[in-house]
Amino acid sequence: MADSERFSAPGCWAACTNFWRTRKGILLFAEIVLCLVILICFSTSTSAYSFLSVIEMIFAAVLFIFYMCDLHTKIPFINWPWTDFLRSLIAAILYLITSIVVLVEGGNSSKIVAGVLGLIATFLFGYDAYFTFPLRQQRHTAAPTDPTDGSV
Repeated sequence: MADSERFSAPGCWAACTNFWRTRKGILLFAEIVLCLVILICFSTSTSAYSFLSVIEMIFAAVLFIFYMCDLHTKIPFINWPWTDFLRSLIAAILYLITSIVVLVEGGNSSKIVAGVLGLIATFLFGYDAYFTFPLRQQRHTAAPTDPTDGSV
């Protein structure tokens, strides 16, 4: 049993690390890092807006792990494209609203930096929502026009 675990580990590791090179993997990793930086900026100035960064960072990390370990194929009762699309769309809208409120309020420099980074997060999450829009990803094939039985 130990031998089978040892031999399956490189394949599992390769499957997990291959996700890092995809566009979706890079987007999710960038979202996690950006949410962490925004969280640090909000924590130094005020804790009023840090909840959004914490929640979005957790959601992005969970989806990153699910996609990286290929768990989304093992849980078929959740519609993953729509879940990911709604997560990123809602995050983009909430970051836009929060950033506008923070920038209008003003304050110290870390709060303004967090507001500007929130606008960057809005564009990043918006691009992720556009990229993962499920109806955009569906491919339609043309219906056959010739009869299949061969009679003319």
